[in-house]
This record gives sequence, C-alpha cells and structure tokens, in this order.
Amino acid sequence: MQGCPLRCAFCHNPDTWDAKAEPQFRWTPEELLREVLRYKSFIRKGGVTLSGGEPLIQASFVREFFRLCHDRGIHTALDTSGAVFNDDARAAMDFTDLVLLDIKTADDALHRSYVGAERTNNHRWFEYLKEIGKPIWVRHVVVPSYTLDEARLKDLADYLRNYLCIIERIELLPYHSLGMHKYEKLGIPYALADVPDLTQEQISHARELLRSWLPQTTIS
Repeated sequence: MQGCPLRCAFCHNPDTWDAKAEPQFRWTPEELLREVLRYKSFIRKGGVTLSGGEPLIQASFVREFFRLCHDRGIHTALDTSGAVFNDDARAAMDFTDLVLLDIKTADDALHRSYVGAERTNNHRWFEYLKEIGKPIWVRHVVVPSYTLDEARLKDLADYLRNYLCIIERIELLPYHSLGMHKYEKLGIPYALADVPDLTQEQISHARELLRSWLPQTTIS
C-alpha cells in the first residue's frame, strides 16, 4: 500500500514513501477481495498480508478489507512499522489475525536519526497488542555499524522479553543494498551508501546471540 511516514535509512522501497503518488493499482476493498479470490485455491493453508509503505495510513481500508476476508474464511496478516497509532489503526485489529511488527532499533537515542521519527508509536503498539493478546511476528533488520552491534542486539532481546507472551517468531533480516538504484532514479541521497551488505556469517551470529538470550523463542 502506498505511503509511509518513516524514512528508514535502510529502506529499499523509497518509491512507496509518497502517499500522494499515483499507485500501480487503485482498488476498493471489494475490488481487492475479488482479486484475492482469484487465487484462493492457492492460499488454502495461508492467507493474505497487507504491507507497504505503511498500510495503517489507510487503516479504514485495512479494516474493511480484512473484514471481507474474514467473511470468506481467509486468514489476515498486517505488515506494519507501528508508526501510526490512532483509533482507526486500533480498530483494524478487529479483523487482523497476525501482526508482523517491525522494530527498527530498541535504542531510543538512535531511532530518530535512523528512522526519521521517535519510537513512541512503535512502543505503543507492543503494549497495545500485549493488552489485547494479539499474536505477532517481530521483524528486525540487522545493519552493519547500526544494529549489528552486540550491545544493541542485547538491548533488543531485553526489550522483546517483555512481550514473549504474544511473540510467535522473531525474524532477523540481513541488510542489503539492492534498492540503491531506486534512490538514484528518484534523485534521493542514499544514507547507507558506504555500508556493506550483511554477510551470511554476520546474520547467523546475530541469530545465535538472540537464541542464547531468548532460548524459548523461535528466531529465524
């Protein structure tokens, strides 16, 4: 879905930032459901996921589309940064089965310069989803010189330990620079131009560290 209020240094989809940009498709919730139903035989063991950009910019759409999915018995998942926290966004949880919730960094001092916003709303989502018992998968991008640092990984583990009752999985995602060409095309400076892609050895080590600190949690 088009539009995102954040400007994450590692973002590989800057083309999704502008909420006013002309999208590839423009659908109503009913039209999108019809498109989904074309593939229903292929998703009998899965469901649908809305991602972005930031889907909760269009929270009313999310809620109505997921409501229609529930009417058809389709599992719903929301991939969100947690950047938008308001009544409409919380109402979308009525028909959301699983939340794929990003955490960019647990270091509040780093968050604003690294992401372009305070971590306040992201923290509110962790607290709210714990309150309502909504299952989540946590996603965290590991970036050299930023979040690969062992102390920051330990801070991440310590923070997430408060929410293990709703966390089904933690996914550590390796940073890559594959989206750099999009910045060049859009004329946007790429903040991590000098940062190397994360190696397989580095991401494996980061996962092993988190497993040692959170041994009862599925970490991939």
